[in-house]
Amino acid sequence: QVQLTESGGGSVQAGGSLRLSCTTSKNTDNTYCMAWFRQVPGKEREGVGASDGGPVTTYKSSVRGRFTISKDNAKNTLYLQMNNLKPEDTAMYYCAAGPWCGRNWYDPARYNYWGQGTQVTVSS
Repeated sequence: QVQLTESGGGSVQAGGSLRLSCTTSKNTDNTYCMAWFRQVPGKEREGVGASDGGPVTTYKSSVRGRFTISKDNAKNTLYLQMNNLKPEDTAMYYCAAGPWCGRNWYDPARYNYWGQGTQVTVSS
């Protein structure tokens, strides 16, 4: 079992940047697929990106080139660096851990553990 705690959300203007952090209760390297999701009220939770600790990190097409997932294993922390933010990026962002990423990494049902979420608001 692993506990996840997100932080770093806030309000920014379009074009700005934020870095979200997800601190885990134990080292997840090579053990879990770690992913970021986001959700807007009334809509389904959608995958933003995922990493299994290997060289390849997968992203939702609309954030590719703007968002970057990284890990600091010494700190048990997963990051989501978000640059050139757009109003449509406004959402509650969640960190998640699951047994493996795979082709359907964006399916929330694949993940067993979730953080409480951190709100990101981008104004135009």
